[in-house]
Amino acid sequence: MKTRILSISIILILVVLLFSCGTNNTQQTDNLNADALRTEAVETYAASLTQVLVVLPTASPTLTAKPSTTPTPEVTATLETPAVANPCYKLLWIEDRSIPDGTEMKPNEVFTKTWYVQNTGGCAWAPGFTFSNFGGDPMRGQTIVFTEPVPAGAKRELSIELVVPSDQNGLLQSAWRMTDENGAFFGDTLTVNIQVGTVATPTVTKAP
Repeated sequence: MKTRILSISIILILVVLLFSCGTNNTQQTDNLNADALRTEAVETYAASLTQVLVVLPTASPTLTAKPSTTPTPEVTATLETPAVANPCYKLLWIEDRSIPDGTEMKPNEVFTKTWYVQNTGGCAWAPGFTFSNFGGDPMRGQTIVFTEPVPAGAKRELSIELVVPSDQNGLLQSAWRMTDENGAFFGDTLTVNIQVGTVATPTVTKAP
């Protein structure tokens, strides 16, 4: 009986010892695992502190010019519209009554140029119509203002007193035209063509 009790006691002691050893080994293994994890974490953190930060280049922003929304001011030129004569008004030159073209004259010479004309339009020339210089040298001529109407189909003489310029030589020209109440020119252009100064006579050389 004692022997059996002793055997049982020995077996229980062995079991306790074995259990104690297993528990110690498990705790030691757990401790080793925990220590390893802590060591690895510390090493990783230390390594992260020593890493060189690499700055990645960022793409430079591209500047895109936007079209201007401000409207460009338009430059508008104001052109004067010339007065247009009534197509009913017409003047026909018939002939020169004085000072034919090419007449030789002296500087400062006073003369009267007369034209013979006809109103060939369908309307009368009303009072207020004028006969004035249209181009060339005016030769001090004055504008004529009509005080009486000239019926359609009527013929008239138009005369202007002129003065030969003193500072010019050679062929001189002056142009004159009729204008209506709005200042619009109409009809044929009447001209003066005179020769001022001495005209050289060409020398005729006979062949021997």
